[in-house]
Amino acid sequence: MSRGGARVRSGPAPDPNALRRDRKDDSATWVTLPAEGRKGRTPEWPLGEAEKSELALWRTLWKRPQAVMWEKLHLQFQVAAYVRAFLESVQPAAPASTKSVVVRMQEDLGLSVSGLTRHRWRIAYDEISEHKQNQQNQKPVIDNTDVRTRLKAVK
Repeated sequence: MSRGGARVRSGPAPDPNALRRDRKDDSATWVTLPAEGRKGRTPEWPLGEAEKSELALWRTLWKRPQAVMWEKLHLQFQVAAYVRAFLESVQPAAPASTKSVVVRMQEDLGLSVSGLTRHRWRIAYDEISEHKQNQQNQKPVIDNTDVRTRLKAVK
């Protein structure tokens, strides 16, 4: 059993909105990722022959906001390894160890909430598109001055 010293992921998770985060270097360490995801062409699959399902997941992942950092950090091989492990883990006979590896890889690539926090990545909040979406989902206002209109609304 290990003794003393710091442990990986010990202590509270970093929080960009914490009340006592007044250190000048702390806010500079958080990276805001674009909500619309990574733009541009999907990188080439780096692991030789690929299944159709692997290529489909590969393309989907490279459109995510985290892909901006994967590209910057040259993590193409790690993302490809995750794709293979994930597709293996969702098979009915997949062992629990494979599923555990996938969970760990998700965190390492920032695909989980804890992974985003650990890397100090945050996804930009897109207020404009959310406002447009809310407006599209709103029901039209019914003019209650006309009795016939009110009765139609009840039918």
